[in-house]
Amino acid sequence: MASAARKRVPHEELLEEAPKNAADLEGSRMPFLAHLVELKGRVTKAAFFFLGAFGVCFYFAQDIFTFLKQPLWDVWPKDMGPPNVVFGSLTEPFWVEMSLALWAGVFLASPFIFYQLWKFIAPGLYKKERRLATLFAVCSAILFIAGALFCYQFVLHSLYKFLVSYGTADTKPMILMESYLDLTRDMMLAFGAVFELPLLIFFLAIVGLVTHRSLWKFNRWFIVIAFVVGAILTPSPDVVSQIMMATPMIVLYNLSIIGAWRVTLKRERKAAAQAAIDRIREEEEEAARQVRKAKKRAAKAAKAKAEAEAAAAAEPKQLPDKTED
Repeated sequence: MASAARKRVPHEELLEEAPKNAADLEGSRMPFLAHLVELKGRVTKAAFFFLGAFGVCFYFAQDIFTFLKQPLWDVWPKDMGPPNVVFGSLTEPFWVEMSLALWAGVFLASPFIFYQLWKFIAPGLYKKERRLATLFAVCSAILFIAGALFCYQFVLHSLYKFLVSYGTADTKPMILMESYLDLTRDMMLAFGAVFELPLLIFFLAIVGLVTHRSLWKFNRWFIVIAFVVGAILTPSPDVVSQIMMATPMIVLYNLSIIGAWRVTLKRERKAAAQAAIDRIREEEEEAARQVRKAKKRAAKAAKAKAEAEAAAAAEPKQLPDKTED
C-alpha cells in the first residue's frame, strides 16, 4: 500500500513520457497532399480575416490617426498657435490612411491569423510542445502590446516635447502626416520589440544557450548595451528618451534572470534524472551480460562434463589378469 502511494521520481516520469508522446504524434499524421489542402484552407481564412480587419481600420483610419496625434497635441507649445499636421502632396492623406489601416489591420487580425497558423502546426507537435507554444504566443502578444502602450503613454510625450521645442513663434514646425506616422509607428514597434526581451531570454534558457549564472555575470555589460540601444533606436538626442528606453530593458533583463533560473533548475534536474536512467540501464545491461557469460560458462562446463562422461563410457573395460599362484 505504501509502495503504491509513493511519489514518482523524475526518471520514472521520463520513462512513461516517451510512449505517450509517440502515440500522441502518431494519431495526428496526415498525407502530404492533405497537408497542402489544410494549408490552403488556413491561409484563405487568415486572408479573409485580414481583409475584414483592414476594411474596418480603413473606415476608422481618421479616428486612429487622431488617437496617435494626441501625444503631439498634449505637448504643443501654446505660443505657436493651434497644433496641426500638413500633407505635402494630394495623395499623401490617402496613402497615410492606407498605411495606417494596413498596420492596424494586421494588429487587429493577428489573433485570428495566429489561430489559423496554430491550427495548422499544432497536430505536428507533442502535447507538451503545444502548451509551450500557446504560452509563448500569448506572452508575446501581451509583452508587445505592453511595450507599445508604454511608448505611447510615457515616451512619445517627452520625445515630441523635445522635438517641437525647436519651434518658436517665428519658426513654426510643419509636420508632414507621413513623417509623423512613420516616427510614431517606428517608436511603438521598437518598444514593442524591446519588451519581447524576457521571452527571448526564456527561449534561450530553454534550449540551453544561457543560464541564470551567465546572465547575472553579463548584467553590468547589459546595462551599457541597453543605453547604447536606447541611443540608437530613439531618434532624438535627448537623454530622457534614451533613459526611458534603457530602463525597461534593464528591468526586464533582470526579471528574465528569475525565469532563466527556474528553467535552468528544471533542466538540470531533468538531466540528473536522465543520467540516473542511463546509469540504471547500464547496470541492467551489465548484469544481463554477466548472466549471459555465466550461462555460457555453465553450458561449457556441462558440455565438457558430458563429453568426459561420454568418453569414459566409450573406453573398453579392462578385465583383471588371472595369474596362477
